[in-house]
Amino acid sequence: MTAATLPGNSVLDIIGNTPVVQLKHLISPTSAQVYLKLEGYNPTGSYKDRMAKAIIEEAERRGTLKAGMSVVEITGGSTGSALAFVCAIKGYRFEAITSPIFAAEKLKTMRAFGAKLHLVESPSGGHDASLFPSMRKLAEQLNERDDYCFTDQFKNPDAIKGYEDMGKELLRQLPDGIDAFCGAVGSAGMLMGVSHVLKGDLPDVKIVALEPASSPILTAGHS
Repeated sequence: MTAATLPGNSVLDIIGNTPVVQLKHLISPTSAQVYLKLEGYNPTGSYKDRMAKAIIEEAERRGTLKAGMSVVEITGGSTGSALAFVCAIKGYRFEAITSPIFAAEKLKTMRAFGAKLHLVESPSGGHDASLFPSMRKLAEQLNERDDYCFTDQFKNPDAIKGYEDMGKELLRQLPDGIDAFCGAVGSAGMLMGVSHVLKGDLPDVKIVALEPASSPILTAGHS
């Protein structure tokens, strides 16, 4: 049994330290060596667990989150599931500001981890300019109460801190060097946290952001 698999005091202790595996059959023999960081090994199956743990524990350290308070966040699913999971372990109530436009499976997963969902309707039935401001307004209204803590993943620097460990792990796991790091982006916190660490040790490393062509951000840019 390795140190990474030793039982900890909490299931939160198994967040991070995910394995890396080299792809050998999906790429051509003449291509670069390609490695995958298996973030599905995190408890909710997502690297968002790293961020959720970091922002909750930093809020506790500062005293902005205390016993008996509720945590509130704007989310489409993965962040909400991770925060609901961390809050459940730590004994906080979690309330997600979300919308029916997001995948039903993600909404169900948040509820399964104990989240209370505030569903904000989209006037158009899809991603539009008014949806996010409406969701943010509700989160800020709840945050005015003394018993709520708005974690604000899009503006919270602790979110990026939560991903810096991933960069440190990659440097340990790939000691021969890293030429490029590719990561899918939503809020881009993971890409920023990892690249900050990698660039510190490997100034020439290339950072590549990946996003589906169907992304609302990209499609809006082409409308």
